[in-house]
Amino acid sequence: MRSEFAVPADLDPVTRHPKAAKPGEPVGMHNATCYGCGDRSPHGLNIVNIAGEGFTVHADMRVEPWMEGGPGVIHGGLLSTAFDEVMGAVPKLVAGAAVTGHLEIDYLKPVPVGSVVRIDAELLGMKGRKIYTKGVAHLVDSDEPLAISHALFITIKGREHFSAYVENSQAADEYRPYFAP
Repeated sequence: MRSEFAVPADLDPVTRHPKAAKPGEPVGMHNATCYGCGDRSPHGLNIVNIAGEGFTVHADMRVEPWMEGGPGVIHGGLLSTAFDEVMGAVPKLVAGAAVTGHLEIDYLKPVPVGSVVRIDAELLGMKGRKIYTKGVAHLVDSDEPLAISHALFITIKGREHFSAYVENSQAADEYRPYFAP
């Protein structure tokens, strides 16, 4: 399958956000109960994103038996979630909070249960509130791509975007002070 993902030619200049993680440091969690990166999400992926040089992020994820889709391989939806999580950390390097606007994946080869997959994500560019990213999944001991993803993230003002949904959260008590008018 061929991607139709298009990055504009007239991109804005970008600089690393002053509060962004430094290369080698973990990029902060969305929140503790986030399915992708939360450390208090008992059934989540518990991904730890690591900032790289320039505008890159990577994360390693062990493919556990509960992640199985087809016999002996990861479910494609879980790999999609992992891509969304790792690529979704890239905006934190340049702009702060952002949400997924578009995500596409080309699955190239199966990802075996029991393996450790690495997702490398990079910034392709930014135009206004739109942040364009690319991710590549491969086994940690190989550079051969297993899947390639492109995503568009849209920067947001977190309080405005999420305030109407705080009461739905399992951590609503923790969020109320932050979202209080």
